[in-house]
Order: sequence, then structure tokens, then C-alpha cells
Amino acid sequence: MKMLSIEQELKSNSYPGRGIILGKSKDGTKAVAAYFIMGRSENSRNRIFTEEGQGIRTQAFDPSKLTDPSLIIYAPVRVLGNKTIVTNGDQTDTIYEGMDRQMTFEQTLRSREFEPDGPNYTPRISGIMHIENGKYNYAMSILKSNNGSPEGCNRYTFAYENPAAGEGHFIHTYMHDGNPLPSFEGEPKLISVPNEIEEFTELLWSSLNEENKVSLFVRYIDIETGCYETKIVNKNK
Repeated sequence: MKMLSIEQELKSNSYPGRGIILGKSKDGTKAVAAYFIMGRSENSRNRIFTEEGQGIRTQAFDPSKLTDPSLIIYAPVRVLGNKTIVTNGDQTDTIYEGMDRQMTFEQTLRSREFEPDGPNYTPRISGIMHIENGKYNYAMSILKSNNGSPEGCNRYTFAYENPAAGEGHFIHTYMHDGNPLPSFEGEPKLISVPNEIEEFTELLWSSLNEENKVSLFVRYIDIETGCYETKIVNKNK
């Protein structure tokens, strides 16, 4: 698979929607996760990321302007032992609760499907990172409508065992802007991941469309110790 420039992928797409990146730093010592949200409506843009325990939650920047919290207020990141869950919706909780009962990542998502926001039927994208005894692997999932039809749900899981240093995978909800918004197609995109969290955070935030970007989360986890560093950038301040 050809390695793509995450900078070009983001700069050439005014509305990828929400996106997840999972990978490993170039020096091979850090497990890396990133999650961003974008918005076209006032309700979607009226959000920030806040830390909640070891994870994060979206919340309204101006509560008086919040009209419908159902699909925009959720915990994108939660930590269950040596597993870090990253998703674009409340399926974070579904995965957390299911895996806490010894279900697999794929099994937990069997009870969920794409979002009920026709005509877009936004895909649910999810990721799971597993770090244990100095070893790291991750998986990504997308649940999407059947070519825009809500009659069927297409389920795809991509698992990456012992990922290569400096490589990551990027999945997002929409191919590009449009009405209705066209769902992501294909397997997650191969991108490069740098060593420094500051560099990666700046690269991602500066590459996202200025008008539509809302918030960004980046985390680097030491594969040997489990210690982590987190960066959060909110457009609303």
C-alpha cells in the first residue's frame, strides 16, 4: 500500500468529518492515537474536548446554544486496563462495556450500526489499541450504510498486529463534502507517524480545514511503561 501524506490528505479535503489515526512512532517506542472532529452546523461547531479520567469527552462550548446532544456529546476516548478505545460516537461505551465482559472488539460492535442521521447515515468509526508486555497491536472498524441505503449495514474490521515503526492508519467518516455526505470507502489509509507529539499535533491541526475544524486529541503511549502524554486543541476558547 502506498504511504500517503496526512498533510495532503487533510488539506485536500475540506470535510473529512471525524477521523481516527492509530499507529506507532518512528522510533518504535510509542503507540500513537489521534482523533479529530469537524462541523458544518452551529450545533456541531459548538463543542470542545475535555479530559475525563484517562479519556476525553465532548461538551458544548456554549451550553445555551446546544440544540440536540444525541450524536455530538459522547466520550470519544476511554481506557480499559491496557486497552485504549477511540471512536466517533457513543459506541465507545458499547466497546468498553463489552470488552469488560470479555467480548472481542468485533463482537461488541455487532449491536451497533451507522448513525441514524439520514440522508447521510454517518459511518461509525472505531479503534482499539492493546499494549501488553511491551507488545502493541491495534484494530479499526467502520460500520456504514449499504451504499447510502439504511436497509443494510456493512461491517468492516481491520487488524494490525505488530505494526511497523513510523506507520499509522487513518480512517474518517466522509470521502469529502457533499449533500448527502458520501461515506468513507476502502481500507484505512497508510500514513507516516513522527516521534514527537508536538510535531504531530501541529501538523494535524494546521492541515485541517480552518472553517470546519472543531477539536483535536493526540496521545502518545510508551509501549514499555504504559505512561502517556496527551495534547488537546480546541478551536473554541
